[in-house]
Amino acid sequence: MQNIGAAALFMPAAIRVSRQVNIPVSRILMPMGFCAIVGGTITLVGASPTILLNDLLEQANQLGAFEQHMEPLGLFTQTPIGVALVASAIMYFVIFGRFILPKTGGKSETELLPSHIADTYFEVCGLYELQVPESYNDTKTLDELKIRSTYQVTVVSISHTDKNTKIFAPTRDEVLNGNDVIAAVGCSEAIDKFAADFGFTLKEDLEIFAEDLSPNNAGMLEGIITPRSELAGKTFRQIQFRKTYEINPVMLCKSGECVLGGLSDRELQPGDALLLFGKWDKFHMLKGKQTFTFTTDIKGEIMRTEKAKTAVSWLIVAIGLVLGFNPLMAAIGFPDLKLSLSVCLLTGALGMILTRVMSVDEAYKSVDWMTVFLLGGLIPLGLAFQKTGTAAYIATTIMNMIGDVPVIVFLAVVGIMTSFFTLVVSNVGSTVLLVPLAMTMAVKAGADPRLTALVVALSASNTFVLPTHQVNALVMRPGGYKTIDYTKAGAGMTILFLVVMLSMLYLFY
Repeated sequence: MQNIGAAALFMPAAIRVSRQVNIPVSRILMPMGFCAIVGGTITLVGASPTILLNDLLEQANQLGAFEQHMEPLGLFTQTPIGVALVASAIMYFVIFGRFILPKTGGKSETELLPSHIADTYFEVCGLYELQVPESYNDTKTLDELKIRSTYQVTVVSISHTDKNTKIFAPTRDEVLNGNDVIAAVGCSEAIDKFAADFGFTLKEDLEIFAEDLSPNNAGMLEGIITPRSELAGKTFRQIQFRKTYEINPVMLCKSGECVLGGLSDRELQPGDALLLFGKWDKFHMLKGKQTFTFTTDIKGEIMRTEKAKTAVSWLIVAIGLVLGFNPLMAAIGFPDLKLSLSVCLLTGALGMILTRVMSVDEAYKSVDWMTVFLLGGLIPLGLAFQKTGTAAYIATTIMNMIGDVPVIVFLAVVGIMTSFFTLVVSNVGSTVLLVPLAMTMAVKAGADPRLTALVVALSASNTFVLPTHQVNALVMRPGGYKTIDYTKAGAGMTILFLVVMLSMLYLFY
C-alpha cells in the first residue's frame, strides 16, 4: 500500500491501543506516521515519488538527454535501503521516543456526529458500552423496557455472551440476558441515569464493540427520505426497518420537530430527515436502493471477503510478471520482448476488475485525480527544464560551488537538497522537478544518473520536520500535535534518514 493508505488504515487501531495500554495517543501516532512514510521506501510502489521514477527515466531516454540508456528500476531495487530505514526508524523511537515525543493526550479521532448536523441532533452525544450484570433476569423485551422513550437512549448493538453472538440492529423483540453487553447512543447524563436505574455497569470505553463499532467500521449519518423511497407513506414497524436494513434509526426530524421516542408508528414522508447509526457496509448497501439521500459521504467500503483469494491470486500474478517475465523471455531467446513495471501491475489491476473484485467505478474513484492534474502541470515543467538547458545551467552552477567531490558526498548534497525542497513543495513536485536536474548534475560529477534519480525519489520521503507530508497532516489533529512537535521529533529522524540511506548506498550500491 502507499504510505498514506497504510497510515489511514492503522490510525483507528493505534488510537484504541493507546487507550487500552493507557499511553497518550500523541506518543503513538507520530511514530506510526513516520514509520508509514519510511515504510513506503521498501518497494517502488510504496510512495508517490518512487512510483513516478521509471516514467521520468523513460522520459529522459526519449529526450536523449544522456549518452547512456537508463534501464528501469525493479520493484525491489530499493528494498535493502527501505528495510534499513524502517529498522532505524523503529530503533530511533525505541531509544529516543521518551525524550522527543509530546506527552499531551491528543484529541478524539472523530466526532460521533458530522459537525454540520451536531447542533440539530444535540441530544445524541456519544456511543457507550454497558455491561449487564450476571444477576439480571428481567424477561421484558426492549420495547417493553421503554428505554428510548424514558431515557432518550437508543440501544444500537447487543452482544449475547451465552450465545457468543452480536446483533448490530436489535429489534424491539430482543431480550437482554445476564452478562450481555450492549452499546447505546445518547448523552452522558441520560446514559448515567439509564445505567443506574437498571444496575448496568458503564465502561470507560468500548471493549467488546471496540472493533465492530470503531469510526473505521461504523458511525452516524443523516438521511433524507426521497420522493420515490419505499419508506414514503409507511412506518418503521410496517417495513421492519432494523430487520430489513440492519441499521438503527436514532432520531426523526419532520415538520420542524425532532423526536427520539415513538418512532416506530410515525408515518414517514419525503423530505423527512432521519439520524441513523450502523455499520458502513450496511449504509453502502442502503445507498444503492435510493431510499435515502445522505447529507455526507459514507465512510468505509463494502468488504467482499469472498473475493479475497481472487485478489491475492491477481497480486501474485502481477508480482510474478514483475520478477519473472523479462528473465523468462531472455532465457528462451526473446530478449527484446519485455514488460514494464507499470504494465505488470496494470495487468493485476485489470484482472481484479474482470473478476469483479472491484468495479470500474470503484477503480475510477480510487484514483487521486488531484495528483494526476498536479503531474499534468509539473511534468511539462520538468521537460522544459531539460529542453531549454535550464537543468544543465543550474547543475553546472551547483557543481562549480561544491567543486570536485567524491560520489558519496555528491549524493549527500542531492539528498539534502531534495529533503529541503520536499518540505516546501509536495514530494511529487520535488521529484518531478529535481530528477532531471540531479541526473544532469550526476553526469558532471561522474556519478550514475540512475542511482542519483533513486536518491531523489527516496529523499522526497524525508519530510519529518514539518507537517507538510500527507501522513503527517493526517495524524496531526488526532495526536494533538503542534508544528514544534514535528520539528523536535523530525530533526533527528531527518538526519538519521540521510545517514542510513547514504550508508546503504555506499556499502551495497
